[in-house]
Amino acid sequence: MANKEKNFVSAIVYVHNAEGRIESFLSTVLEVLETNFEHSEIICVNDKSDDKSVEKIKAVSKKAKASTITLLNLSHYHGLETAMNAGADFAIGDFVFEFDRTVLDFEAQEIMNVYKRCLQGYDIVSASPDKKQRLSSKLFYMTFNKFARLKYEMSTESFRILSRRVLNRISSMNKTVPYRKAIYANCGLKTDHLRYRVCETRQQNRTAERQEKRYRTTLALDSLILFTDFGYQFSLGMMFLMIAIVVFMAVYSLVVYLVGNPVEGWTTTILFLSFCFFGLFGILAVIVKYLQIIVNLIFKKNQYNFESIEKLTK
Repeated sequence: MANKEKNFVSAIVYVHNAEGRIESFLSTVLEVLETNFEHSEIICVNDKSDDKSVEKIKAVSKKAKASTITLLNLSHYHGLETAMNAGADFAIGDFVFEFDRTVLDFEAQEIMNVYKRCLQGYDIVSASPDKKQRLSSKLFYMTFNKFARLKYEMSTESFRILSRRVLNRISSMNKTVPYRKAIYANCGLKTDHLRYRVCETRQQNRTAERQEKRYRTTLALDSLILFTDFGYQFSLGMMFLMIAIVVFMAVYSLVVYLVGNPVEGWTTTILFLSFCFFGLFGILAVIVKYLQIIVNLIFKKNQYNFESIEKLTK
């Protein structure tokens, strides 16, 4: 007991139809926490599973000696982000682990590696497998990092640890957190990312079901709109493209009028439509820019973020 960590740690585990892997995953997390920490808790957020995940969790809970295991059952399917936010509201630890998935493709020691790295001055430390990302994930993060312009580039993560002040700051910044990773990267606190070697003997195949795939697609689109300039840049590009087409049509109509024999009223109609479309796309670009500013002021960013405060004099 004397050699165990004194900090109280919480672990939030997202569970949705994971009966084939939740028992081994939860047992591993429980063993790590009870071996290394004097005080710990595990919060399993059951996102309306319709398999035997709950029974598996209850079976593991009977093995707990020092840690407490809480099962938070959601009334209907909420998706990863809302479910993890619910778990964070219940967590009371000085440090909080977030396990977004229950795929045990890492050695148990990796959990402590992330915690120890956090103690070296980092408020957020994440871990991801040392393997190629799926094409869809790679395209999303490539687009996100390009248009978000954050200090830390984001990538696929398996789990992470947060200090208590991260959660306190996030709750003061935003009433709702639609995409935690983007908020964490934008909160101004020191962040690090570790990669672990995939343990082939532990690796488990996991196929996302249709409901989850649809949720992740919607989340990706919402995140690109809320946290990046992608929407504005796209609309700006479309505006310039349409302006170029409008200018071409105006010039073309004048050339036809001067050297051809157009139908009476054709040139006037084309010039009028060209002017109207030019104004329309210009107005749309302004509207999109105003919406982006409103999102920034209300939701996306605070006026300032600081990493730490040092009192140099007494």
